[in-house]
Amino acid sequence: MDRSDEVLIEEYLSGDDDDAFRELVGRYTDSIYNFSVRFVGKEEATDVVQVVFIKVWKSIRKFDKLKSSFKTWIFHIARNTVIDSMRKKKMVNFSSLDTADENFEDTIKDESSLPSEIMSRLEDEKLLNELIDGLPNDYKEVLILHYQEDMTFAEIGELLDKPLNTVKSHHYRALTSLKEKLLHQNY
Repeated sequence: MDRSDEVLIEEYLSGDDDDAFRELVGRYTDSIYNFSVRFVGKEEATDVVQVVFIKVWKSIRKFDKLKSSFKTWIFHIARNTVIDSMRKKKMVNFSSLDTADENFEDTIKDESSLPSEIMSRLEDEKLLNELIDGLPNDYKEVLILHYQEDMTFAEIGELLDKPLNTVKSHHYRALTSLKEKLLHQNY
């Protein structure tokens, strides 16, 4: 039976289970790596994962399960570490990720899943990855967190410190952009 993240944290902090932290690391390593690699590449993503878990280890006592889930908390650390890494390497200007979006989002409806026409054409994983990698970072983040990490729009909003409607808008715009790119693909 799998223990919850919160149980593992309590056991680690109380000293009852030396393997509890190792289990948390094992549980999130692939997810943090897969998220990071989309923004910084394979080599740098490995370093990002290591830095993330060092930060988690140093600050795990500050985690407050009443404020957020552990998953949201650790992805917040991962996102900030990715941004720091990109800024150090001057890979991209992340100001678009840190600013509020225009009021247009308030009118966007929630699209809870990819339309079937997109899913049927996106069976080719390589094509999907290329198309997603071509999206602006704020759209790419929402898609990766929602579809790859199974986060709700509310969790993504909490993680990115953005209003729910902004997250929904980025999701909708990402899907629209993917659909347009697919329609222009030559098969």
